Amino acid sequence: MKDLFSLESYNYSLPEELIAKYPAKKRDASRLMIIERASGKISEIKFSELLSFLQKGDSLVFNDTKVIPARLLGKRPSGGSVEIFLLKQKSFGLWEALVRPGRKLPVGQKVIFGDDFCCEIVEVLQEGSRLVRFEGNANFYELLSKYGQIPLPQYIDRQDLEEDKDRYQTVFAKKPGAVAAPTAALHFSEEMFHQMNSFGVSHTTLTLHVGAGTFRPVKEGDIRNHHMHEESFFISPEAAEILSFRDLNKRQICVGTTTCRALESVVNKCGGVIPGDYETSIFIYPGYSFKYVSSLLTNFHLPKSSLLMLVSAFAGYELMMEAYAKAVENKYRFFSYGDAMLII
Repeated sequence: MKDLFSLESYNYSLPEELIAKYPAKKRDASRLMIIERASGKISEIKFSELLSFLQKGDSLVFNDTKVIPARLLGKRPSGGSVEIFLLKQKSFGLWEALVRPGRKLPVGQKVIFGDDFCCEIVEVLQEGSRLVRFEGNANFYELLSKYGQIPLPQYIDRQDLEEDKDRYQTVFAKKPGAVAAPTAALHFSEEMFHQMNSFGVSHTTLTLHVGAGTFRPVKEGDIRNHHMHEESFFISPEAAEILSFRDLNKRQICVGTTTCRALESVVNKCGGVIPGDYETSIFIYPGYSFKYVSSLLTNFHLPKSSLLMLVSAFAGYELMMEAYAKAVENKYRFFSYGDAMLII
């Protein structure tokens, strides 16, 4: 019997060729694995056929965060090349960031990205990150768009392309601040939203700014000793009211692990969702009792990742490992630009 608190229990073998390095030709052209928790049945449809599982009055919950071009390549005044990877905005003009080469970027060091855009290192933080300040840039996001690059995950292992500006972003992305996409929602096309609206399937949004820590592997042999990264999220009063008074006789699908983590962080004992600005470092792994989420749509996750542990908690460890084995056997595409699964 597997030790569900052992890191090695969440390892699996994945051929390199199954890692999706590029998006599908169309957003909704991916494969969708359906996992039924009650029966253990595993089946497959095209993602564009998702509506065949839904009925009038059903709903979906999305994360409307917008990925920023968080990777900045610049130079020190002396000419040395520098990379600044923005992680999280602390206040206007002030960001937590990863920097390379760290040893050459002490407090006070300036980094120049262009004639109209630069920053200064103002503090060294724990674990080697920095606080960097961008001076007097009222048009910060315009300049970031001009000089920044889309922060593709390392496993994509290529330079970002022009198409990534569109495809590594959901069609409904609204509020800038994420450094990684809420990838389950990348599959939804404008056409699918029109179809859902016509069919009477509604949707609600919250905002969780996905951090780089979402890709950070768990390293503790006993996963209970792992400390999750902290992420910011916001739930509006309007969204909270809709989410709190959902019809339990209708299916509600939580789209993405980020949306799941946000909802599980704020739901109260009565099942209500509380509006406001929050920080969450919730770590969900087998043994966790879900308080709100009843159906989950998600992509396939990295071995030994906290997200694989989350879906194992939701679907059951044995069923999830069976699903992943089938996905490898049937040559599904994995990770951010890959295929998806719906756990019901």
